[in-house]
Amino acid sequence: MAITYPKKEWTLSASAFQRLLRWLDCGADSGGESYLVMRDRLLAYFDRKNCRAPDDLVDETLNRVARRLEEENEIQSDTPARYCYITARFVFMEYLRQTDRTENAIEQMQLVHDYEKQLTDEAAAEKEDRYECMEKCLQQLDSENRQIITGYYLGQARTKIDNRRALAQSLGITINALTIRACRIRSKLEKCTRECLGDQ
Repeated sequence: MAITYPKKEWTLSASAFQRLLRWLDCGADSGGESYLVMRDRLLAYFDRKNCRAPDDLVDETLNRVARRLEEENEIQSDTPARYCYITARFVFMEYLRQTDRTENAIEQMQLVHDYEKQLTDEAAAEKEDRYECMEKCLQQLDSENRQIITGYYLGQARTKIDNRRALAQSLGITINALTIRACRIRSKLEKCTRECLGDQ
């Protein structure tokens, strides 16, 4: 189930991500370890709540924290961990409200079977178009950027984090640098995919 939020139009920039890392480190450079530890803790929080796509909820939580840091330049009211958990609770409450709305919508759709099938067919076609465009855009990347973006999102939960560490090590760069590069490549891919879908 896709989760949408009212603040999704804000995009995490490289400078906003660096500000988030510094804030999580509380002035000491951990080389990205504080960020990874916080991701692990938030992931465990959403896992305990039996949320679908907990990784997406972790990203949403950290993006909201990064956005506030960018808008206000600092957060003094709480420790980083406490503020992240407070934000995660808000994200979880929104997730619950949206889940309820989605389940109610599904129940209504089941009453109109023919229309539901039509929507399903259209969604499948749209998904196939998006997949083809994404594949096309991936092939346009150079081999290193393609390796970074495919390796960055490989696996789930702890496996994904371990894969990212291994990928950064194989490229001879830090976790921070890897995350920034992946963010830039993803933005480029999303733009290419949108343009490709617009041409169809």
